[in-house]
Amino acid sequence: MTEGISRRRVLSTAAALSATAAIPRLGQAADWRPTETVRLIVPAAAGGSTDVMGRMLAAHLQSAWGQSAIVENRSGGGGTIGTAEVVRQKGDGHTILVGNPGPNAIAYSIFRNLSYKADQLQAVSNLIRIPNIVSAHPSVGIKSIPELIAYIKAHPDKLTYGSSGVGQSPHLTGAWFLQLTGLKMVHVPFRGAGPALQAALGGDIQILFDNLYPTLPQVQDGKLNALAVTTPERSASAPDIPTMRESAPELAKFDVSSWFGIFLPKSAPAPIVDTLNKEIKVFLEREDTKRNIAAMGARTDYGTPQQFSD
Repeated sequence: MTEGISRRRVLSTAAALSATAAIPRLGQAADWRPTETVRLIVPAAAGGSTDVMGRMLAAHLQSAWGQSAIVENRSGGGGTIGTAEVVRQKGDGHTILVGNPGPNAIAYSIFRNLSYKADQLQAVSNLIRIPNIVSAHPSVGIKSIPELIAYIKAHPDKLTYGSSGVGQSPHLTGAWFLQLTGLKMVHVPFRGAGPALQAALGGDIQILFDNLYPTLPQVQDGKLNALAVTTPERSASAPDIPTMRESAPELAKFDVSSWFGIFLPKSAPAPIVDTLNKEIKVFLEREDTKRNIAAMGARTDYGTPQQFSD
């Protein structure tokens, strides 16, 4: 079993970030700097990957810019409530969105009355990519995808599965699994990965579709049974967990992962976008950042604004 990780360990990098991030980078022209508190809007409850990445980046920006940077959790609506909050703000660089596939990709296809459009946000850079994971509460005795399939066939409509919200990547992962297998489970959406995980740990839901982090530490502690990861290859952070593809013939083409990236209101001028992008690059290239992201089972995925928007 891989080395255990915890949210505290992942976030412990925040203090370490301050020491070297504040060192001026000589030879560079003066970049834009914030003149008031910077708000990083996380469109989910605390405890999930979006929240963790937002807090790590906030600590780095605060040290690099010498200006307060705080995280605000605005959960609900599969991430659309927090995203709409950012769209309404001025593009002055003081409000930043920590986005993910739910509100920044999937929502445009599944919500008819969405209060914002894709072109109202400016892509800055992606941060990470991470597999999703399927897990089960130990009380149901399910330890693999074949066992899950057999259980659902024998006990139709008995199991419930939770996710971080309607339209989020884990929700669609569960829906695709059920479509490919021709099975049914009741979906229970939560206001983020943190609340969904707590419900799974308490046995309020039997099956959890989530990002690899924050579920992996609970699997490593024996509190949940890992059934599969959703990427074509096994995760280097959890090589003993099989993939969906190798678990059942009908899942042979299964391939799902999540990403978490940074957006600004569309009106943000180029100097602000470029400055934030540069700082994200510095953040992701830090060795301590790389270690913490690897501990989450994720990988860094920096890109230019153009690359992230493509």
